[in-house]
Amino acid sequence: MAAPATTAPAPPGRRKSVTGTRRTVAFLFLLPALVLLGALVVYPIGYSLIRSFYNANGDGFAGFDNYKAIFTDDGIRTALKNNIIWVVFAPTLSTALGLVFAVLTERIRWGTAFKLVVFMPMAISMLAAGIIFRLVYDQDPDKGVANAVWVGVHDTFARSSAFPNAHPGRESPLKPDQGGFVTTAAVHAGQPVSLPLVGVAPDQMPDGAKPAAAAVSDPGKVTGSTWQDFTRGKGVGRLGAPDPSELGYDGMRVEAVKDGTVVASAEAAADGTFTLPAAADGAVLRLPASNFKQPYNGVDWLGPSLVTPAIIGSYIWMWAGFAMVLIAAGLAGVPRELLEAARVDGATEWQVFRKVTVPLLAPVLAVVTVTLMINVLKVFDLVYIIAPGSSQDDANVLALELYRKGFSEGQPGIASAIAVFLLLLVIPVMWFNVRRLRREGRR
Repeated sequence: MAAPATTAPAPPGRRKSVTGTRRTVAFLFLLPALVLLGALVVYPIGYSLIRSFYNANGDGFAGFDNYKAIFTDDGIRTALKNNIIWVVFAPTLSTALGLVFAVLTERIRWGTAFKLVVFMPMAISMLAAGIIFRLVYDQDPDKGVANAVWVGVHDTFARSSAFPNAHPGRESPLKPDQGGFVTTAAVHAGQPVSLPLVGVAPDQMPDGAKPAAAAVSDPGKVTGSTWQDFTRGKGVGRLGAPDPSELGYDGMRVEAVKDGTVVASAEAAADGTFTLPAAADGAVLRLPASNFKQPYNGVDWLGPSLVTPAIIGSYIWMWAGFAMVLIAAGLAGVPRELLEAARVDGATEWQVFRKVTVPLLAPVLAVVTVTLMINVLKVFDLVYIIAPGSSQDDANVLALELYRKGFSEGQPGIASAIAVFLLLLVIPVMWFNVRRLRREGRR
């Protein structure tokens, strides 16, 4: 019986490499992405690096002068200080708030709806958020929500004056005294005193004010009247005496002062009349400065001292929802039996949260924090839109300073140096994140 025929092996040069074919196909699929990566990332980084060593005109080598400017220029140093504040507080507070929301919403029925509301700001662009918070932080309480709330709380505990612009008129018996007014002569019991003022529009008088009335004489007491003496002229009204159309200064505080000491005080009634005891005889009457202080107008949120915390607050409003969603996803994977075991062992809810929940969520918390740190290093939109021109220098950050140097001040060399410096700041954070992901992959 003849032996079966055998096929001769193909020559080594003609053998197809499956591995090589796969690599070629993979390279062809990656080629468009690599081209875009090179054009949009690698080339700009390389060009910025080279440009950072040249002067503003680009025709002279400046060496490290542009990098020295980062640490000597006052505007850039302020931006660097503010970036440090951003990196420390914005990611930390956003992550902490997201953690609290994620843990608490697990215990309520409408947790999903709450998460949707908190996450909703992520659907808003930075530009729109900046415009919203520019209005929220408006100084005028009638426009700015923040000051409307703040003024409402303040006025609940501290009454504002209704007469901030009141002042003596012509032929008045009053003269200025430490922000208020005092009578030019001493008063005596049984002799009614007239204290007319002007400067308050009738529609701005207190709601309880009634038509002014002349004081009635009382032999044992000092009586008087204080009112808005605004009708003047022959046939129109009497100067220094209440007219039917004039209103009393309801609530005006009147003090009797002897030798610099207040011996008696009273508040004017709705018709402006007041009565002081016999101790006021021979004293001068004072309308203290508290009657005329300007109404509380809230906090200057966008002033030099608060503009950075205010903008960080708007950032937290946007990104706390992002942190909450990621942390909630991590929380869903936490073994419930570990939490129950801790409770069975007698741990309180705070101990379960601090010693079980948080350690198990540490990888997720690290991802959220690092992501937000990279994000805040590049923050630009919110600062540029929210901070007014008067305090933009105080709210300055590196990304905004890069824009200003490159496009407003005509210093592209320094702008490129700032861009490279920002890249150097981001690299350690990215390296930490990549290293952590590799460790997670080995587990």
